[in-house]
Amino acid sequence: MTAADDNSHAALLAQSVGDFVKRGADLPRVRALAQSHAEFDRAQWRQLAELGWLGVLAPESCGGLGLGLAEAAIVAEGLGRALTPEPYTAVAVLAARTLEYAADTSLRNELLGGLVGGEGVPVVACHEQADDVAAVRITTTATPFEGGFRVNGQKQFVIGAVGADGYIISAKAAGELQLLWIPRDAAGCDTGLIPLADGRSYGTVTLKDVAVPRDHVLASGKAARGALARALDHAAVIASAELVGVMKCAHEMSIEYMKTRVQFGKAIGSFQVLQHRAVDLYIQQELADAVLREVVTQLDATPDDNTRALHASRAKSRCAEAALAITRAAIQFHGAIGFTEDCDVGLYVKRAMTLSAWLGNGRAHRVRYAQQSMRAAGEAA
Repeated sequence: MTAADDNSHAALLAQSVGDFVKRGADLPRVRALAQSHAEFDRAQWRQLAELGWLGVLAPESCGGLGLGLAEAAIVAEGLGRALTPEPYTAVAVLAARTLEYAADTSLRNELLGGLVGGEGVPVVACHEQADDVAAVRITTTATPFEGGFRVNGQKQFVIGAVGADGYIISAKAAGELQLLWIPRDAAGCDTGLIPLADGRSYGTVTLKDVAVPRDHVLASGKAARGALARALDHAAVIASAELVGVMKCAHEMSIEYMKTRVQFGKAIGSFQVLQHRAVDLYIQQELADAVLREVVTQLDATPDDNTRALHASRAKSRCAEAALAITRAAIQFHGAIGFTEDCDVGLYVKRAMTLSAWLGNGRAHRVRYAQQSMRAAGEAA
């Protein structure tokens, strides 16, 4: 495939996502879902499946398209522009990648197939502490019991929990990491929801003596660590793509408002100080977009673990900081009306806040980048 073919393919996919959100996946729907506290629309989720977007990363053997992060980023950016509340990145990227890299079992294939078809919504629950980007500090235990495990612990910050059918849980058994499948309605599994600023929710999954049969073990030891680490890095990058969509739309809304808002007999867009500010923010947007494009290309080339982590943290840090700066400035560009509930630009600020924090904020990823760089330098010495 030539570079021109690649560009044509990307443009068609981006246009497809844009057409989809114009047909109903728009801001009035976002507001309606937030007011009803529903957050998750099964009919809309099935439409995403019918379009093939839930299976962008899933292997063809499980009904997916077997494409790369570049294509997933295009879908995520388009959905981010429309503030789509359904957990595309949490399920179609984080859960799909975790399952793909897990052991090739009938359960894994069944879960992936259900995910691709929009029938099942598996969600990864692996974080326990806010500052643990890589989800390695795990206190959840899996105690061997009658051919399986008894699982006890609590998971935090679970995006997609409101519509989840079950959870891919990380737990320690005799010091070894285990990835376990636990249905939402399993005895001893309780899901609590914590409302977020953008109308969605974080899930808190509490596990008390949950019985997990041996055939619900998705991966163990080194394989489990590798599957989770790769999936988290890929999800952080696609969350960055969502942030790019958020910041682009918010900046466009600001520019359009500045063309029509008149003050002192002139459109405020003619004021040089606002022009300079808008250009500065546009530069930040383009830098974030360029970093994202470079990173997805590098990660699709399957680099080693350390290089992958460096790229993922670079993208998330850059995109999180740019999205927060651009959306907050959008409020200022809109003036007093920007602070009202009725002004759509406020929705973009709230989504930027929650997306920036999920899977590690900008500061956390800068710290991680520095640590990974020092580790690489030490290994090279």
